[in-house]
Amino acid sequence: MKKLLLSAAVLAISAGAAVAADLPSRKGPPVLPPPPPPPPMWTGFYAGLNAGYGFGTNSNTQSVASGYHGYNYWNEGYEGYVGGVSTLGAGLALSGVGNNSNQNGFIGGGQVGYNYQWGPSFVIGLEADIQGTGIRGNSRTVGVGGDSTFLGYSDYEANDFYNLTSTASGTTSVHAGVDWMGTVRGRLGYLFTPTMLVYATGGLTYGGVYANVNNYAVATSNADHFYDGVYDHTDGSWNHTFVGGGNKSSTLVGWNVGGGLEWMFMPNWSLKAEAIYWNMGNMTLPTVSYAVAPESGYLESSANPSSNGATAIGATRVNYQGVIARAGVNYHFNWFAPAPVVAKY
Repeated sequence: MKKLLLSAAVLAISAGAAVAADLPSRKGPPVLPPPPPPPPMWTGFYAGLNAGYGFGTNSNTQSVASGYHGYNYWNEGYEGYVGGVSTLGAGLALSGVGNNSNQNGFIGGGQVGYNYQWGPSFVIGLEADIQGTGIRGNSRTVGVGGDSTFLGYSDYEANDFYNLTSTASGTTSVHAGVDWMGTVRGRLGYLFTPTMLVYATGGLTYGGVYANVNNYAVATSNADHFYDGVYDHTDGSWNHTFVGGGNKSSTLVGWNVGGGLEWMFMPNWSLKAEAIYWNMGNMTLPTVSYAVAPESGYLESSANPSSNGATAIGATRVNYQGVIARAGVNYHFNWFAPAPVVAKY
């Protein structure tokens, strides 16, 4: 009887297991790994074009000149030279500080660079650009000068001497500008959104500059005769007209600082707008102005009576600085962006 009950129990358990094996499975779906993050869209090399306008800031000019006397005063009545004639007044008339030369104009060119996206929010990079420019400006200095010079004693009496008084007025005109300009700058930016970059920038500025200077001055001189220290009469009077100037071109190196926005408006393409202050310092150029003396029995050159010339030698300093406001477009190559990872199951 016991064996019969045990056999019945084993059969019942076996039948239940078989029925359970035939029931549908209730297991959940397989757990998949998360997709890899997208590669940084800003990392990689880029190149593009830019165009804008340059505004001059405080581009002043400063001119300094001094007269060189090349004359002797000849008195026909006493038949002797009585001393040199000074042109210091003309030099003073060609000296002064010019008004702002307003170096403004169009600027346009191209740029290349590299960005590295650091995490989800920061981008660092390096950019170099070069542009042709129409940045030009003019300034004008108006000056006056005068001097008084002891010419010497006459050959007639020991207490008989001459003194030269001279007054002059003149202008110095400067035309200056920048023919081309380039920068090499670092960039540090923050991603306001994944496609909108706000950045600061700064670095090196270099460029080709030029300046042309034109000088014009008229000096009026009088040879005054004194006897026993008292003015007696004016023995001669004449004008000198000084005309001249100088020109120079050079390459200057300076610095810059600025900032801007860049928008990745579609894959691999971005638009930017930026403003950059630049300063390339000063360029100094020498100037020379010449005057021919009027034909007069009172005035000849001691070294060469036929030359009758005088010279005003000087220098003009021009400052180059300004602000560039421009827009540009870039194509991002993304050559070294990692390839997307495809999950395998």
